[in-house]
Amino acid sequence: MSIWVYALLILIGLGGGLAVGSGLVAFITVLDIIPRLTQLTNAHRHIRALEWALVMGALFFTLVDFFHIHAHLPVVVTSLYGLFAGLFIGTLAAGLTEVLNVFPILAKRINMDGSLLYLLMAVVFGKVTGSLLQWLLHL
Repeated sequence: MSIWVYALLILIGLGGGLAVGSGLVAFITVLDIIPRLTQLTNAHRHIRALEWALVMGALFFTLVDFFHIHAHLPVVVTSLYGLFAGLFIGTLAAGLTEVLNVFPILAKRINMDGSLLYLLMAVVFGKVTGSLLQWLLHL
């Protein structure tokens, strides 16, 4: 390939990365995901740590994906990683749904106003069951 093809690929890659990264930052900033997450978890003093954890996690896994780094770790280590990654995604999703008030609106529409806790628990147990089935059965 010529140098012009490489330059074009670099330009397209950087442009796409900037577009996706800007969209993610706008999404997290406009919806106040991290401040709401600290409010839900009562961790106001750790807000900077959560912000840096989000940035460093995104950077680390971008580099892992970019350089095709593989780690052959024992099942116990990958299980712990999966647990903590699931907890992070779950709390991030909880912060997002709290910001958007999805579940109260859904509960009103399906006439479950007094049973919002049951609706939330059904969603949680469904996600946990689906994740365990996917992990254990390699689906």
